[in-house]
Amino acid sequence: MDGTVLIADDDRTIRTVLTQALTRAGCRVHATGSLAQLAKWVEEGRGDLVITDVMMPDGNGIDRIPAIREARPDLPVIVISAQNTIVTAIRATEAEAFEYLPKPFDLPDLMSKANQALSRRPRKSDPIPEALSVPREAADPAMPLIGHAPSMQALFRMVARVLNADLPVIIAGEAGVGKTTIARSFHDLSDRRDRGLAILTSSDASEDAINRAADKARGGTIIIENPAGFDPAAQARLIGMIEVLESGPDRASAPRIVTTTGPDPQADVSNGRLRSDLYYRLAGVTVSVPPLRARVDDILPLAAHLLARAAAQGLPERDLADDAAAALRAHPFPGNVRELENMMRRLALTASGATISNSEMREALSQQSGNRQTAAAPVSMAAPMAAEPASTAPTTQGNSRLSDSVEAHLQRYFDLHGDALPPPGLYDRILREVERPLLQVALDATGGNQLRCADLLGINRNTLRKKLTELNIEVTRRRKLM
Repeated sequence: MDGTVLIADDDRTIRTVLTQALTRAGCRVHATGSLAQLAKWVEEGRGDLVITDVMMPDGNGIDRIPAIREARPDLPVIVISAQNTIVTAIRATEAEAFEYLPKPFDLPDLMSKANQALSRRPRKSDPIPEALSVPREAADPAMPLIGHAPSMQALFRMVARVLNADLPVIIAGEAGVGKTTIARSFHDLSDRRDRGLAILTSSDASEDAINRAADKARGGTIIIENPAGFDPAAQARLIGMIEVLESGPDRASAPRIVTTTGPDPQADVSNGRLRSDLYYRLAGVTVSVPPLRARVDDILPLAAHLLARAAAQGLPERDLADDAAAALRAHPFPGNVRELENMMRRLALTASGATISNSEMREALSQQSGNRQTAAAPVSMAAPMAAEPASTAPTTQGNSRLSDSVEAHLQRYFDLHGDALPPPGLYDRILREVERPLLQVALDATGGNQLRCADLLGINRNTLRKKLTELNIEVTRRRKLM
């Protein structure tokens, strides 16, 4: 790696680690805790790459990118930020940052992006945007779109890339993950935000309602919530509306259509709940929202945000005791972010002190689970399978069999669907959810040594390699920086 890197971050530790890593890689480095100093270096013609934080003592790093591009059109900028929200990702994308990485970031990943930026050939500069289209102070959404987990960051990047594209969007996910909030972000954060917004639900899908929505959202956005829940006649009316919007005389001002669905809309097509011709008209881009249990590291930051928002709305200020936070993090959250939001608001109202205790948290978790499993109850000690010695059987905390915990988790998943069955394809979905963490934990335990990992798992090394490729799992053990 060759070149001069300019670093702007108010965290001395990050400046030191990045300086050491980039210097060892062969770069020359200038580091500062000031955006003003960064701007001076850029104006002097120094640097082949900029790495900047967002929230700095003397300004906002993203706000400086247009000026950097105006002065040095071919100077790439990598943005790093602890503000892990959808707005940050969109603003970094619209400012045409070379890359956006959330904190805590993976050092090897940042080094790889830096190498790509330094290795690229100078390109013809793009037009300098006069201003970012996303307001710096975006309104706080009904459900927070916060997430450091790779799956959420990938979602944020996808939303940023297609935010203003003239394509319909499907937002798929379980109940409570925030699909409607993301759908609204496609309107509120886009260049359509000054036009109309209409929402169609199965409870009001008459011909008049559909016509009113199309008229109200002219040039704006129509959100269709769960079209698989619309009756066949209503789905036919939706198809008719889309055909008119796409081919009618006013198609230049046609609204964009954003749809929310369950986690597997294609299964809805297969089982006849959703017309295939309607699905293909809606599925220009599909954005899948991960359940909260798939991004456990986001639970506590979300909880802190929700408690802070409750305090801003007039409820008492609260924080979490360490053991209460651990109990919260271990909860499977079948109701996803909506369940977490309701729980934090209730605890903000009912907690006896400024710090929510472990007993208060466990009582709330027990109530949230419908008393299916009380927090205070001891874990049952199931006898190990006769075919497997007890000393080698996988167990969970409390020495219960792993199979018992898996069974309880699956039962909660089935309970979420009430009298209905989960979408088809459950077997493969469950295997994928178990296989990925198993391989990741085994790789981490063996220091990334694939031979030892394969031996630990009892599989062929070539099989392991194939699985790692299929699941896109990084092999190198990576260092995290806050």
